[in-house]
Parts: sequence; C-alpha cells; structure tokens
Amino acid sequence: MADRLVVLHQGILPPNAEDIERLADTVYATEEELPLLLPGADVVFCWHSITTAVAEAWPADPALCPDWVHVAAAGVDPLLFPALVDNPEVTLTNSRGVYDGAIAEYVLGLILALAKDFPGTWEHQRRREWRPRDSERIGGRSALVWGTGPIGRAVARMLRAVGMRVVGAGRTARADDPDFGTVHDSNSLAAALAEADYVVLAAPLTPATRCMVDASVLAAMKPGARLVNVGRGALVDEEALVRHLADGRLAGAALDVFAQEPLPAASPLWDMPGVIVSPHTAGEVTGWRADLADLFLDNLRRRSEGHRLLNVVDKHKGYVMDTTPQLSRS
Repeated sequence: MADRLVVLHQGILPPNAEDIERLADTVYATEEELPLLLPGADVVFCWHSITTAVAEAWPADPALCPDWVHVAAAGVDPLLFPALVDNPEVTLTNSRGVYDGAIAEYVLGLILALAKDFPGTWEHQRRREWRPRDSERIGGRSALVWGTGPIGRAVARMLRAVGMRVVGAGRTARADDPDFGTVHDSNSLAAALAEADYVVLAAPLTPATRCMVDASVLAAMKPGARLVNVGRGALVDEEALVRHLADGRLAGAALDVFAQEPLPAASPLWDMPGVIVSPHTAGEVTGWRADLADLFLDNLRRRSEGHRLLNVVDKHKGYVMDTTPQLSRS
C-alpha cells in the first residue's frame, strides 16, 4: 500500500508533483488545512518550510503521527518541537546539499559589495553623481566562518579561492581541517573574533546557537569588522548589533536572515549605513525549487524501495551529522 503523503505548501506546488503522486497517495495542504489532513498521514513534505504549522497541527495521539517528515530547507528549527523530537518513531530529513554552492557565491558577493561599497556606487548613480573614492581589497583579508557544516565549508572554499584567509568556528577545535585549516571552539573563539575582518554565520539554529552572537561576541570582534549572516536571524541579538553598528565599532553587516521575517519596516537595520538587507534569498538561484523537489523525490523513492533515507537529522542536535551521507546538489 502506498504511503499517505501530505505536502504542505503556500499556493505553489513542487514542480515534480506528478512524479511524487506516482509514488504516494498525495494530498496538498495549506497551513489552514493541515490540522485536518495531517492526522493519519505517513509522510509530511514541508514544501513550505519556514512555518510553525506542523507543530501546531501535530496530533496528540502518537498513532496518528507521521513517521517521516521532510523539509525543503537546510534548517529544521521550526520542526524541533518536543512531540516530534522526543518521538523515536519519527524520522526527520532535510535538504542539505541543495544550497551549499549558491550560498557560498552569495556570501562572496556580499563581502565584495561591502568592501567595494557597491550600494554607495548605486546610490551615486541614481543621483547622477560622479564621486570617485577608494575601496578595499578582499585578498589577504581574514574571515571567520562560524558553522562547519556543508554550507560553511562551501563558503570557506569560495573565500579561500579569492585569496582570503579563512578559519572556522565549531564545536570541536582542530588544526588540520581540509577546508578551514584551523577550527576554533569556545575556548579560542574570542581571539579568532579579534582577528577577523569578516565574521560569516552559517550555523544551524538550535538551542545551543540561539542568540550566540550577543553583545559580548560583538564587543570581541575586531574594530571595523563586518558581520555576514546567511544562517538564521535568531543567531544574532539584533538590538545589540544595531548598537554596535550605530556607535561605529563595526563597519557594517550583510544580513539575509532576521529574527522576524519579513523584517519589520520600523527596523533601524533598513537605513543604517554600511548595512545590506536581503530577503532570505541567499540560496534561491535558478532551478532551486526543482532541486529541492527532486531531492525529496529521491528520498521518497528510496523509502518505497526499502532503502535507508538520506539527510537524516539528529533531532536532538538539530542538524545532519557529518557521518550521515547526504544528497548533494552543489
């Protein structure tokens, strides 16, 4: 008997919906419809990935809960609610591997935009002002990439390729990492922050990483450094960041993710000098939806054939362990 599959969507269906329907008894649900359609499902595909709808619709009766939830995103933080995390019968998988190369290119673009002050150039062009000025090199500058998963590694490789000096920050210190060279843990993080011209956040959002960039971390950063966040907005204490940007201690920031999305119109981040705001689009490149949908179809096919699912998330840690094979699209 085919699995009963619920696809959570926002009005746009996966481009390979017909292929998915051949493998599973598929129904489609909006956030409002999910409480009626989720109970009794075998599989939930969170095509709409940044939502609390699954937590809110999760059945109280374990017998009515799905045994597999897949999210069309690398981050799984909206799904780390106790009833799912603590149920050993529920497997959670993510879309690790789809975004790595795209986000690495985006980070490089943001760093170049900050160093070359492209926003200022575009503003001068808009005003028809001819205003020559110096810009900065990025070759030889230092970057600390905080988060040593696949996205952080792709970022490290990209920045090394253009001549930047790169180190990492993660759970375990090491001196011979193939992508970062040196990886700092909490014991040596302050020294690494004090040396970095750019701090790039690529960590998952977990209880351990929530608000990890607080006032103390921002104060430990090198004067004139810049922060780039392509992880999750809640990694950063945004009020503290605004203060450090306003007093000039930090030269700027490029932020693709925010604690509240869309970023409220009243946020001072919109208008702060040296700040680039983008709407959570670092990984959204031509073909990204097809890649996400095909990745889920690959795993659905594996399930139907009795094979091991890939990209299985350690629900208590909040990410795929490095020893788990991944479905790579980069």
